Amino acid sequence: MSDVIRLLPDSVANQIAAGEVIQRPASVIKELVENAIDAGARHVMVAVTDAGKTCIQVIDDGKGMSATDARMAFERHATSKIREAADLFALHTMGFRGEALASIAAVAQVELRTCQEGEQLGTILHIAGSTIESQEVGVCAKGSNFMVKNLFFNVPARRKFLKSNQTELSNILSEFERIALVNPEVSFTLAHNGTEMLNLPAIQLRQRIMGVFGKKLNQDLLSLDIDTTMAKIHGFIGKPEAARKKGARQFFFVNGRYMRHPYFHRAVADAYENLIPVGEQMSYFIYFEVDPAHIDVNIHPTKTEIKFENEQAVWQILSAAVKETLGRFNEVPSIDFDTEGKPDIPAFDANPYMPAKSAPPRTSFDPSYNPFDTSSVVPPSSYSSAYTPKTTHDWQPLFHGLEREKETPAYEADVFPEEQSVEAEEEQSQTGTTLYGGVAEHEPVVGKTARHFQYKGSYILTSVKSGLMIIDQQRAHIRILYEQYLRQIEQRKGVSQRMLFPDMVQFSPAEIPVLEAIMEDLTALGFDLSPLGGGSYAINGIPEGIEGLSPETLVTNMVQTALEKGCKVREEVHGFLALSLAKAAAIVPGQVLTDEEMDNLVDGLFAVATPNYTPDGKTVLSVLKEEDLEKMFR
Repeated sequence: MSDVIRLLPDSVANQIAAGEVIQRPASVIKELVENAIDAGARHVMVAVTDAGKTCIQVIDDGKGMSATDARMAFERHATSKIREAADLFALHTMGFRGEALASIAAVAQVELRTCQEGEQLGTILHIAGSTIESQEVGVCAKGSNFMVKNLFFNVPARRKFLKSNQTELSNILSEFERIALVNPEVSFTLAHNGTEMLNLPAIQLRQRIMGVFGKKLNQDLLSLDIDTTMAKIHGFIGKPEAARKKGARQFFFVNGRYMRHPYFHRAVADAYENLIPVGEQMSYFIYFEVDPAHIDVNIHPTKTEIKFENEQAVWQILSAAVKETLGRFNEVPSIDFDTEGKPDIPAFDANPYMPAKSAPPRTSFDPSYNPFDTSSVVPPSSYSSAYTPKTTHDWQPLFHGLEREKETPAYEADVFPEEQSVEAEEEQSQTGTTLYGGVAEHEPVVGKTARHFQYKGSYILTSVKSGLMIIDQQRAHIRILYEQYLRQIEQRKGVSQRMLFPDMVQFSPAEIPVLEAIMEDLTALGFDLSPLGGGSYAINGIPEGIEGLSPETLVTNMVQTALEKGCKVREEVHGFLALSLAKAAAIVPGQVLTDEEMDNLVDGLFAVATPNYTPDGKTVLSVLKEEDLEKMFR
């Protein structure tokens, strides 16, 4: 039997490795920019075309490479960072495995221009699909200039799964943000299709955060700083009142490297417990400085997951640091007592000139006094003699018209309406409306004979032919508003109401492409946004009927939803925009409704195509059948 196991060709092995390291254009930018920082660059310029699908160019002013190093840099596992296994636990650089350039060259067409400081000529290298096409000497600027064209040109299946330009550009900006936030001493420039999107000069850390996310964030940040033998932690955390449901800026960095760490996130969240509403998130920018020997960054191809040797101890340090910061800036509610001076409320001091005991006041009354007596009212003898009633009062005229029309108790007529029951049932059967989607056999009672009852400000109870229907009033309102807003978007008939004082909303660079992609739909809803520059937008108008809600929160949540779910399919964008606005504008649990409001809500619910469920699949109504009710009282 012949042997079946054989070594893969280098080109195939490089493409397989590229699938782990290079997932999208943002991965290319991450690897190239991190290499530039390792090379000592003080300015990095990134230019992308078609969200990186057509071309990615990264230019730095680092130390550059020689002709031999330029050629060797594209070989697998060729690196200048480590020499032996022990070096893996003493890393101070971003890259070290020597896979990035080899992976990029395996799935793209790469041109490298590099020159070392003091050299007159540099090296120009062309590689496509791991094959070196040419290498020559030429005039180059100091540093390195990488141009990556036609990403995944030789792997069509991978290129097919790339997202829309807006989504890929958003991912590029997210990676760019992470690198810029951890290297404030380096200036960065980012351009897309010839338009400059970011220009971040070298500056201090707090100013770099504001340069990326806007100056408005400055007033919401508290400084965090703690130094222990195990770890040094510094950075900024958000004030509790700045918490938000979506779009919170949450970043962890360790030794200059971005990381995801749910365990440490839990430590920060626990410190905010009982300070922010459930479901809301806080912003934080936290930087760890740890001995490289106590962490392992080599557990994931993209190096975003990092293992700590003493995670539990670092967790406790982080939690204590956040709590101490919140307490130091008086962000934790407390009651302060002045223990140094006398209280403001004076203590009781007995007056020596007053008797020790005082007799309580006496009251007198006439038990035979009747205010409804038509005779003259004579004041009790204990009253002052100066009081003499001048007129007598006849109280009988006040009760005219209030006599009961009949002596039969009201409950007898309500409980036993024998004469009206048959007529009511006939009228109900004639005016009943059939429902869609699961309760077609139930017909609600509508018209003048219908009565709705509200239970605990959350549920509406109404009688139907087969029993008792219970409606969740908030979900019913969401269902109605969703259909209304969706119709407005599709018909472009949203009514905008101008704001007397426009609000300002700030977006991060990663959110701006998504906002521009859904701007037409926001305008169709009734929003009027105008750019102010630097990621800031003025909200000049809002949809009619959402007065009292925060326009800034509404727009931010819708952009975040589009960022999470993607905005490639227009119908899906319309759906989640309408749903987001409906959830924000719907009545809240506990809101008391009048009979007319309940009637309108029930009628509006039964007028939609699918009243049984909300757009996100939650139950709106449920019917307690008549036979089930009867079983309860057997």
